[in-house]
Amino acid sequence: MPCEGKLQGMKLKQLDGLMAFWIVAKRRGFTAAAAELEVSPSALSQAIRQLETRVGVRLLNRTTRSVSLTEAGEAYLARVGPALGQVLEAGEELNVLQGRPAGTLRLNAARISTAMVLQPMLAGFLREHPHVQLELTTDEGFVDIVERGFDAGVLSAPIEF
Repeated sequence: MPCEGKLQGMKLKQLDGLMAFWIVAKRRGFTAAAAELEVSPSALSQAIRQLETRVGVRLLNRTTRSVSLTEAGEAYLARVGPALGQVLEAGEELNVLQGRPAGTLRLNAARISTAMVLQPMLAGFLREHPHVQLELTTDEGFVDIVERGFDAGVLSAPIEF
């Protein structure tokens, strides 16, 4: 990543105020932005002032009636706006999946266990959980499922008569 070296010295506080700036710029006002972020307009204004102090340039023109972006604010918004939008979208996607199984389920089982135990159960399970992908490996010998990265394993025990 091109900015990886810069991240090492970066302090977490440098990210403070980005969301405030983005929402104020999007809403073109402190009152609407404060309502969306559920904070007071004065707290929002202070967050923007601190951001402007950190970046060393004024990002917003403020009057008692309006808010507009400075030239530097326009350029900054063009760079950080898409990234912040992607961060929010990623969070929303995670919220959608919250409480639902998702991802790859890696199983290891003997052939007989697969036929007798797993196959009858898996079709219904996969229908009920469309965000789950199944990776099923059949193996007749003992397998260290943890070492090989499986989520679970089903062994078949010899049947004695």
